[in-house]
Amino acid sequence: MGMWSLLDAMWEMPAEKRIFGAVLLFSWTVYLWETFLAQRQRRVYKTTTHVPLELGQIMDSETFEKSRLYQLDKSTFSFWSGLYSEVEGTLILLFGGIPYLWRLSGRFCGYAGFGPEYEITQSLVFLLLATLFSALTGLPWSLYNTFVIEEKHGFNQQTLGFFMKDAIKKFVVTQCILLPVSSLLLYIIKIGGDYFFIYAWLFTLVVSLVLVTIYADYIAPLFDKFTPLPEGKLKQEIEVMAKSIDFPLTKVYVVEGSKRSSHSNAYFYGFFKNKRIVLFDTLLEEYSVLNKDIQEESGMEPRNDGEGDSEEIKAKVKNKKQGCKNEEVLAVLGHELGHWKLGHTVKNIIISQMNSFLCFFLFAVLIGRKELFVAFGFNDSQPTLIGLLIIFQFIFSPYNEVLSFCLTVLSRRFEFQADAFAKKLGKAKDLYSALIKLNKDNLGFPVSDWLFSMWHYSHPPLLERLQALKNSKQD
Repeated sequence: MGMWSLLDAMWEMPAEKRIFGAVLLFSWTVYLWETFLAQRQRRVYKTTTHVPLELGQIMDSETFEKSRLYQLDKSTFSFWSGLYSEVEGTLILLFGGIPYLWRLSGRFCGYAGFGPEYEITQSLVFLLLATLFSALTGLPWSLYNTFVIEEKHGFNQQTLGFFMKDAIKKFVVTQCILLPVSSLLLYIIKIGGDYFFIYAWLFTLVVSLVLVTIYADYIAPLFDKFTPLPEGKLKQEIEVMAKSIDFPLTKVYVVEGSKRSSHSNAYFYGFFKNKRIVLFDTLLEEYSVLNKDIQEESGMEPRNDGEGDSEEIKAKVKNKKQGCKNEEVLAVLGHELGHWKLGHTVKNIIISQMNSFLCFFLFAVLIGRKELFVAFGFNDSQPTLIGLLIIFQFIFSPYNEVLSFCLTVLSRRFEFQADAFAKKLGKAKDLYSALIKLNKDNLGFPVSDWLFSMWHYSHPPLLERLQALKNSKQD
């Protein structure tokens, strides 16, 4: 009875109260649903203490247990951080945090001699303060995650100094992009007339294309060291493979991911005829810092040929070795290039642009509704930035949830297709062993609750991917 009477009561309120109530109600509904799913997955971590039969060949019990404890710690952390951010968001709404911050920004502008007619200036101050607030409230969580959880499970490679310098750098770079882009967007919305949503959409399209183009060359190197992959067998084989599927490869980089964490990855980027591949040093057996440490411990000289190491040393290294062999790295790249060859990248861009256009169109329809502003405590002014915030973040939240679920489902389909592509290149066996290794290196837990994985996993569970590869490994 409680729920319906609550909805009834809401329906009899004025429009702005209804809007506010619906936003809060939806936010808590999503939160409770996510918490329910996380508890189901947590039960899997708690109860699956032995390697399941079908995983016998894939994972030894020591890694399995390590991974189980890592995922348990992560799930405890995400429970508390999720609860905190839900409560924080609710309190900000209930106590009028958004209008308060807007007034505060206005006061700061006033001190600098900008009156209320300088709405865009006030909006930028608002953005600066809001991002500063979220960076500061997020900092303790981020510190705990890095220096307690990731540290305890052997992933963290950062010092506190590096971490803080990195956080400040990230904040500054974000402001350098966010503030100019936002001011231009607000200006376009202001002067765009009836069809401003088309211009606003085109502007965001151009910005995202520019950012993708400059990100790897100008932004990423501010945070990580990129070095060209040295000439050698691996580079040749990558070039041969790229050529065989007409991938216009111009450069291959190794990024020093190991300064942050021992998690591994690979990706490609770039437009048209100018594609680059980036490999994390933690992915490459020959480059992994971890392996160099082991080699030093065992008094071994790092050698590239890998021949002639004594059996005993080999055994010692084998236990701890991180990263993939060259053939496996190629298989992982075969999968990544599959995303390109099968048009997944382009499809994702098209979907996100169609979505962005639809959102701007609906924004244009809704921005004139005064009750939306009144609902969030803006009784006498209707700033464009606040309109963007209310509509995109709160009013669209049900649509965003549905869209994000659909994209997750689509992403899993794309992953299977990219695996199948690597298989067609004859890399099934190597991809099979690479997936197992990467899962082990990253301490992924191979058992998942069906509902949790359906809602959250952008990649299919390990067993399903291996099964799909196996079915044709015999071919």
